[in-house]
Amino acid sequence: MIHIGVIGVQGDVTEHVEAARLALAKYALAGDAFPVRRPPDLDRADALAIPGGESTTISKLLQKFDLFDAIVRRAGRGMPILGTCAGAILLASEGDEQVDRTETRLLHLMDMAVDRNAYGRQRESFEADLAVEGFESPVHGVFIRAPAITRTWGRCTPLARLGEAVALARQGPLIAATFHPELSGEYRIHKMLFDCL
Repeated sequence: MIHIGVIGVQGDVTEHVEAARLALAKYALAGDAFPVRRPPDLDRADALAIPGGESTTISKLLQKFDLFDAIVRRAGRGMPILGTCAGAILLASEGDEQVDRTETRLLHLMDMAVDRNAYGRQRESFEADLAVEGFESPVHGVFIRAPAITRTWGRCTPLARLGEAVALARQGPLIAATFHPELSGEYRIHKMLFDCL
């Protein structure tokens, strides 16, 4: 059984839980997905998704509910983590001036830098097809107030680009997507997470 935890403090939690369940079913994998709101929930999880939402709020709530350091510890022991949109921001080691100004504490788990609102506000949200390394067909990306991965180094590898920016990156069992696969019925990104187990 695969137990997929979804950080459930803020953001599109329900959509992520449902997408993980559908992805498990699509690939005929026994398991379940559930919200993670407290450390005992995290203890049950084999892999973790950090959803989109508001990165500063999620960061503060992770600290308030004693999840922040626990996530860093589990990642250090090899737990697979998928961060989408705000989740991708939090996985980064380096933020932009907006991250600094809002005093958003990052998890510092991936060797990458992010631009928090690279494409503008909500009304500038858009969709685009992405060529992903290792995939035979494009991934349809939904970008909502999306960040951009502006730089990678060390062990972090870009897997898809949108113009000059990186839209999907991987560092071992850690995956950062600046788009929302849980909103487009795109389950191959979740399959990447499962394959890390």
